[in-house]
Amino acid sequence: MDVFKNIIATKIAQATDLKIEQIKSYIEIPKGNENGDYAFPCFRLAKELRKAPPVIAQEIAEKVLVNNINNAIDKIEVTGGYVNFFINKEEMAKQILANFSNQGQYGSSKIGQGKNVVIDYSAPNIAKPFHIGHLRTTVLGGALYNIYKYLGYNAIGLNYLGDYGTQFGKLIEGYKRWGNEYKIDEDPINELMKIYIRINALCKEDEKVLEACRGNFKKLEDGDPYCVELWEKFKKVSIKEFQKIYDLLGSKFDSWDGEAKIAPKAKEVIKILEENGTLIQSQGAKIVDLENEGISTPCMIQKSDGSTTYASRDLAAIMYRAKTYDFDKALYVTSYEQILHFKQVFSVAKHLGIDDKYVKGLEHVSYGMVMLPTGKMSTREGNIVKIEDLLNESIKRAEEIIAHKNPELENKEEIAKKVGVGAIIFSNLSTSRVKDITFDWNAILNFQGETGPYIQYTYVRTQSVLKKSGYIPEIAEVSFEWLTDNYSQEVLKLICKFEEILEQVTQKEEPAILAHYLIDLAKAYSSFYNENKIIGENEEIQNTRVYLTRATGEVLKIGAKLLGMEMPEKM
Repeated sequence: MDVFKNIIATKIAQATDLKIEQIKSYIEIPKGNENGDYAFPCFRLAKELRKAPPVIAQEIAEKVLVNNINNAIDKIEVTGGYVNFFINKEEMAKQILANFSNQGQYGSSKIGQGKNVVIDYSAPNIAKPFHIGHLRTTVLGGALYNIYKYLGYNAIGLNYLGDYGTQFGKLIEGYKRWGNEYKIDEDPINELMKIYIRINALCKEDEKVLEACRGNFKKLEDGDPYCVELWEKFKKVSIKEFQKIYDLLGSKFDSWDGEAKIAPKAKEVIKILEENGTLIQSQGAKIVDLENEGISTPCMIQKSDGSTTYASRDLAAIMYRAKTYDFDKALYVTSYEQILHFKQVFSVAKHLGIDDKYVKGLEHVSYGMVMLPTGKMSTREGNIVKIEDLLNESIKRAEEIIAHKNPELENKEEIAKKVGVGAIIFSNLSTSRVKDITFDWNAILNFQGETGPYIQYTYVRTQSVLKKSGYIPEIAEVSFEWLTDNYSQEVLKLICKFEEILEQVTQKEEPAILAHYLIDLAKAYSSFYNENKIIGENEEIQNTRVYLTRATGEVLKIGAKLLGMEMPEKM
């Protein structure tokens, strides 16, 4: 919790008719130290109070000065329409560092207590390689899952496997035709992918083959024993392969139920929409016209052959999740290519007869694509990069860099794993999720850039300082007067913001906010480290700077863990 923002908000509330929470939402952190530590802009109040912002700022400053009865605020200045607050530097250090008595939980809160958040992420397709196109959903969803939990929410991670759809009709047809030509038991995913690529090419050439594939999918929906047996085999071998990736990424899920479990419930969706007059016939299919919702493309609920669609199954999933999890939020972490799909689905959900709170809680957390230097990937054409290969390559490259930098380092393989995997995770989270990413080895494994390895390197530096000091002092041994320089203050201000940063992540569903924060903290500590002698000063100064180092390392480690990264102790 930002103690000083609360103090300032309380004092402004005493001087105005504004509510504390409203004031806190207005308060800003100025970019330059010359403008204070906090700033309250008065521009939004001009219309309501019918006064110029500088006049309002001056009146607030005068009233706050009268009520300034503690030592937290050193000085108040008015600059244009801003009221700038300068915090007592020793008091700032004392208030912030006093919160580190409970190690390992700094920045956690109970803000989400009693609220359920369902997060649908990763969701690879069975019988296909877990490729780089599924990487961002896996790490974005995993980070959101961790952060929501840390803030006290009851987060439920769902791996909604792609285990249903026409593509399985294709795979079944390909297996019927050529299954004995491939070594399915030896290398299941790669061999199944070869079959899928081959049958997909044949479907493009022969419409009759495509119709046979569609027929297989209908048989699968109807419970045909042969088709179900094949499907179960495909799913079993796929999950076994996927788990290898999740073990590397540290991904965990509370449910692995895929589309197959939900598909039978789609009939209830169709029945509800038919009974309330929402469904209409269109060329043999059943659709929902969304023109009144501002969506020109209708939502197909049932195909002309009677089979369900992604939309009808997603609507069934909404009903199931509302009943099972009573969610306050339901997040769908998928690419921006599905923006229209979820607009349609969320609009149709209003007609399902479920409580309005569930409809309001639906949110599509879209993200940009991960691009290869040669362009977009396609599973159908076989132009893919498997995540397992990507992670292993990153670990290999990290080990080469570490061996070059520190040949005598022990456990290089274990450290390289943390660095290599962490580099991949951070590169996917540090860019705003709506932007595309073009994969670049030189950028993600740069130990000096705004990267995962840089954050890990800074953390290792903090641990080295603690080891050299020989012990970690108690808060009673800290003299806050030695933390009033600009470099110490910058580190302290960032540490103070940690909980607020986590809350911002959940407000915008944007882990990049935390990633950028960790870079800023690492940079600030590096400046502090370079400008202040820590070990070898007198005991009072050393204790104080070591304690700040310990606090910095703890926040870096917690923040990285929330993103899904592990911190090495040496590097």
